[in-house]
Amino acid sequence: MKVLSIRVPTEVKRRLEELARLEKKSSAEIAREILDEGVRERAIKTVLKMYSERQITLWKAARLAGVSLWELIDKLEEYGIHLQYGLRELEEDLREALGEEGSS
Repeated sequence: MKVLSIRVPTEVKRRLEELARLEKKSSAEIAREILDEGVRERAIKTVLKMYSERQITLWKAARLAGVSLWELIDKLEEYGIHLQYGLRELEEDLREALGEEGSS
């Protein structure tokens, strides 16, 4: 693990300590879990924005976010984004899939 030092408002620190007491964990452990959850969710939001702007395919978005294709499809519904799939996306996804198989 690496050390990351950040400054947080007093209220955030107080709430973090309260969560730690409630969950019977250390403040550091709670902070790591929250940071991990937040980074994961932020990555999903970022790739879904790119996907909705047609910058990347859904397959590539899932890879970049580090989640399964099915999980990302569920997130589309959660965020109200329509599935966009046509010939261009199929071709890109096939290239991605074949490229991944070739590098294994």
